[in-house]
Amino acid sequence: MASRSIKTTILSLFGAAALAACGPSEPPTAGAPPQAERLSEAQYRQSISDIFGPDIKVAGRFEPGIRKNGLLAVGDSVIAVSPAGFEQYDSMARGIASQIVDDKHRQTLIPCAPAEPKKADPACAKQALAKYGRLLFRRPLNETELAGPTAMAGTAADTIGDFYAGLAYGLAQLLDSPSFLFRKDAVEPDPDNQGKFRLTAFSKASRLSFFLWNAPPDDELLRAAESGEIQTRGGLAKQVDRMLASPRLEAGVRAFFIDFFDFDKFDALAKDPMIYPVFSTKVARDAEEQTLRTITDELITRNGDYRDIFTTRRTFMTRNLGIVYRVRVASEHGWEPYEFPAGDQHAGILTQLSFTELHSHPGRSSATLRGKAVREILLCEQVPMPPANVNFTVVQETNNPVYKTARERLTAHRTDPTCAGCHKLVDPIGLGLENFDGAGAYRDLENGAPIDASGDIDGIHFSNAAELGKAIHDDPAAVSCLVESVFRYAAGRDFDKGEKEWRGWIAKQFAADGYKLPALLRRIATSKAFYAVTVSDQRVKEAQR
Repeated sequence: MASRSIKTTILSLFGAAALAACGPSEPPTAGAPPQAERLSEAQYRQSISDIFGPDIKVAGRFEPGIRKNGLLAVGDSVIAVSPAGFEQYDSMARGIASQIVDDKHRQTLIPCAPAEPKKADPACAKQALAKYGRLLFRRPLNETELAGPTAMAGTAADTIGDFYAGLAYGLAQLLDSPSFLFRKDAVEPDPDNQGKFRLTAFSKASRLSFFLWNAPPDDELLRAAESGEIQTRGGLAKQVDRMLASPRLEAGVRAFFIDFFDFDKFDALAKDPMIYPVFSTKVARDAEEQTLRTITDELITRNGDYRDIFTTRRTFMTRNLGIVYRVRVASEHGWEPYEFPAGDQHAGILTQLSFTELHSHPGRSSATLRGKAVREILLCEQVPMPPANVNFTVVQETNNPVYKTARERLTAHRTDPTCAGCHKLVDPIGLGLENFDGAGAYRDLENGAPIDASGDIDGIHFSNAAELGKAIHDDPAAVSCLVESVFRYAAGRDFDKGEKEWRGWIAKQFAADGYKLPALLRRIATSKAFYAVTVSDQRVKEAQR
């Protein structure tokens, strides 16, 4: 990666205090009702690592998330935990708690020593549970919330004859709590707007931290919430700038793009080994990491234009990837920077394995799947599902002696009028990537016939994959899609009808900031819209009682 540090990049970007004051003022928004979002697997694991240390193991299965309008982060706000899922959480909680109190960790993790190791010590148990409850719940616990796990720790300690074994029961109760497993919005009357409500300081801190770091608030952010500093404009800006300057920003950016690019599908990716012997699970993992490294290098380390991820020739390679890309990689292990030469068709993330192999079939490429992915993921456009009775025989017959290339087979397939409409939306895009087979390797021929990789997207003609990347680079829809997806990911919800003006405003600010991702993150993280909540009349009456 470039030698310039993340911190230096961010500080140079926001070194002038004028940034907060420049540009037109933010349009008002009503916000959305308070909600609860289930922690993702990555957020759960990161929480345990941050709070108890990276050597505490999390063993168990997590129920899969659901995508809502393209994002798992939005789906997390409508998903529930099944009985089987709760059993898994409980099993993980007990395993984590037992490690916290074992001989290896208790001296460093438990903040006090019991008066008698074989008996209950309510004062010490309460001290430990209060410390970790604050971090797990992302806010201090009240006396009622502490009473339950403290009593359980005492009862278990006296029954078992071991203070630490009893404390593990209390810790497991905290880990099982919905207050840990879900990020729940809490609201309070807004002192600056009579009759209105706002997020509490702790809910605000939690929303901010999971957005920028994909992790729970650290101690400094919690202290800013405890003091009320985060509820002030200057205090919020101070925390946002601190978090943007932290190396932890990279983890937050990666988490967004993993969701945005559907990279969770790598878990189930498979290829026919007889057709694609170069494919392996190691290659797939490296392909995902290659794109994430490319993106973070371009957008964070270099503070580049977001649109350039579709045209850049700079990337990173491992020896496993080098075999598929047919390039020499000197490093036997690990990663090294690599730049494709001018004129090479490998230009931008669309030509990387993470896109070409992920959006293909196990035994063949797919212009349709790739074109659909461009439309739905990168441009935020919905492509209709195919009719249930479609005959795909011609498309799937890759050894057809008459229709040797995918373009010829798709042309024949589109003679069916029920297929033509959808395919016109996606095939002319995906055919631009037909020089890459189902495992992402470059090819000039298919079944001995030359591949025609020309196509068009919304009237813009291109001749090959590199030109397709340039067309996406120049498409305003790609920019709008990124901006709206970042906000929806951050807020865990879709836009409300009343936020149309704000959507236009934030897109204009992104353009004015040179399409720089850190600037967009700051704009959203310091905006009123990101934290705005609207509360029902019934809830207002309940709060006033």
